[in-house]
Amino acid sequence: MAKLSVLIMVVVEFTIWFQSCRAEDTKEKIANLQFYFHDTLSGKTPSAVKVAQAPETDKSPTLFGALLMADDPLTETSDPNSKLVGRAQGLYGSAGQHELALIMAMSFEFIEGEYSGSSISIFGRNPALNPVREMPVVGGTGVFRLARGYAIAKTHWYDPLTGDAIVGYNVTVLHY
Repeated sequence: MAKLSVLIMVVVEFTIWFQSCRAEDTKEKIANLQFYFHDTLSGKTPSAVKVAQAPETDKSPTLFGALLMADDPLTETSDPNSKLVGRAQGLYGSAGQHELALIMAMSFEFIEGEYSGSSISIFGRNPALNPVREMPVVGGTGVFRLARGYAIAKTHWYDPLTGDAIVGYNVTVLHY
C-alpha cells in the first residue's frame, strides 16, 4: 500500500510539473514581417543562377524543368539600395507545364532588428505571374523556432526579358 501511495504521489507531481512546463511553452507570439525580395538573373553578379534543367526546358514557354539556386537580398523597401534586412537563400524550380508555377524551398534569414540571426522557411507553390500569391511558412530558427504561418507575395516589378523581379512579402508567423 505504501508503494502505491508513493507511486500515485510521483505521478501527480509529474503531471503538475508537466502541465506547468507545457503552459509556459505554449504562449505563442505572432510576428508580422514586411520586406522586399530582389531576384536578379541578369548582369555581372546575378543573385539567382540556373543550376540544372531538363533537356526540353528551353523549348517550354514556362521553362518547365529549370532549377535555380538563389541568394537574394531582402530589403526594407522596393528600392534595391534600401536597408538590407536579410537574405533569401535556397532554390526554386519551374514545376508548371502550362503556367509559370515555381516550387520554392527558401530560407529567409534576417540580419537586422529584433529578428537578427533568426530565419523562416518557406516551402510551396508560387504561381509567379499571379498578382498575389500565398505560400506556407513551414518552420524557422532562432526566435522563429517551431514557426508556422503564411507569406503573401505581390510582384512589385518584373522584367520579362531578363526574369529579374522585385517582390513584396507580407509574412505572418506564429512562434514561441
